[in-house]
Amino acid sequence: MTEFTELTLEQISALINEVMIANGCDDANAAALADIMTRAERDGSHSHGLFRVPGYVKALRSGKVDGKAKPVVAKKTPAIIHVDGRGCFAPLAQAVGLPVLAEATAEIGVAALSLTGIHHFAALWPETEYLADRGLVGIACTAYMPMVAPAGSKAALFGTNPISFAWPRPGKTPVCYDMATAAMAMGDVQIAARDGKSVPLGTGLDADGNPSTDPAAIAKGVLLPFGGYKGSAIAMMVELLAAGLTSEQFSFEARENDNGDGGPPRGGEMVIGLSPDLIAGDGWQEHVERFMDRLRALEGVRIPGERRHKNRLDTGPREINATLIETITALK
Repeated sequence: MTEFTELTLEQISALINEVMIANGCDDANAAALADIMTRAERDGSHSHGLFRVPGYVKALRSGKVDGKAKPVVAKKTPAIIHVDGRGCFAPLAQAVGLPVLAEATAEIGVAALSLTGIHHFAALWPETEYLADRGLVGIACTAYMPMVAPAGSKAALFGTNPISFAWPRPGKTPVCYDMATAAMAMGDVQIAARDGKSVPLGTGLDADGNPSTDPAAIAKGVLLPFGGYKGSAIAMMVELLAAGLTSEQFSFEARENDNGDGGPPRGGEMVIGLSPDLIAGDGWQEHVERFMDRLRALEGVRIPGERRHKNRLDTGPREINATLIETITALK
């Protein structure tokens, strides 16, 4: 039986910060990582919280990631912002780039932020929710290493290639989703394997190319895109936006150039901001809320992001896998 340990959010943040400092991060990089992973645990995004710490540490210890990197932000045009992460984990690069993106979007109406030289290993919703909290629409995507077979194939070429979208609802929690274009995120597959659970048929194939519900077997094989050809097309779009449009590595290039330490590869991220105030004009909020009222009136409907925001209201301790805590504590 899986055992759990209760930790407060403050204890979770302190543990992450201590481990990152002990493994070569400076205060800024450690704080950015502690913030993003603590928020994931707070909101119930367990596959992107403490579960990620060992992978971050592997990348620091191998020297693949610079825990003291200082990202540099530049405006190529008033609407095009670029952050060179200089080998950092993505959260610090986002922290310096998103405020510039938000300001440009509010002023111009549409703006784009490309991040390169980063190692993205976190949830994607914090980027888009940052924009939605400021009255802006956010779209973000990033690629990874090949784990997903394009529709019709049994060989991995795409990453799990998540895409996030957030829509502002002033005075209310925003609409916000963050989804892998794979049938299931690899982190969730790994957690299912750790906890001895099965996954739905259609999640992936085993090493011999056979459909499987065993997450351990799928982890040794390939994931499948959600929705067949439709999910495959979106996964391809993410590759083009996160790598083609940023001039960073495609998923297959990330694997070819990775040192195999088990930590996140170097890659790119694209974040796009849109201003409803400038694009839609006056009255957009009331117009959208009429639509949201119709949507919520349908039986069984849950607005994307509602569960996460509901979890956020609970400020109490969180139950964490006890073995995971022991593993992380040993990394100090």
